[in-house]
Amino acid sequence: MKFFIDTANLNDIAEAQALGVLDGVTTNPSLMAKEGITGRNNILKHYVDICNIVDGDVSAEVIATDFEGMIKEGEELAELHEQIVVKIPMTKDGVKACKYFTEKGIRTNVTLVFSAGQALLAAKAGATFVSPFIGRLDDVSTDGLNLIQEIREIYDNYGYETQILAASVRHTMHIVNCAKIGADVMTGPLSAILGLLKHPLTDIGLAQFLADYAKGNK
Repeated sequence: MKFFIDTANLNDIAEAQALGVLDGVTTNPSLMAKEGITGRNNILKHYVDICNIVDGDVSAEVIATDFEGMIKEGEELAELHEQIVVKIPMTKDGVKACKYFTEKGIRTNVTLVFSAGQALLAAKAGATFVSPFIGRLDDVSTDGLNLIQEIREIYDNYGYETQILAASVRHTMHIVNCAKIGADVMTGPLSAILGLLKHPLTDIGLAQFLADYAKGNK
């Protein structure tokens, strides 16, 4: 399973990259605003800065909601860097834009997916990635992991190559369970990725090893 980090914070991205397990980055307008990145030119520059840190895919989201606007923005984003994946919303115009970009050889990430039917449409339009938001489904008492299972079954039934990108991942068990189900990618905060490192028995065992070494090597 690929590990993406969901942030626009360059320090967090650099730390995840240094860990050696990072495969890409996802961002959105909310994450950009959180880092104080405003204005079109500053946002575009920030995407390039992210691409210069990581080796993998960087999802850059369009702001437009109409077909023509998505095409204009998406083509501009795709020209920024070869690592850019154009992120478009799961709407009627978004699906049309996805098909257009697919035919032009521009990679896409269809975002804000909350149903298997939406994921099926995105795959038929040729999306590179589809992003079901499992954390947001959990927030409204719906099983987000079940959606990943449904999409996996449908894609496997018909051989769709669209990658399932489990988004809105909140914690380490989301990551583990997504891996068990067969998500192709997960994207979440640095804290969730680092959380996979932690286990009390690891800490206890290491402390014991060091204590035993110290006893015999004074």
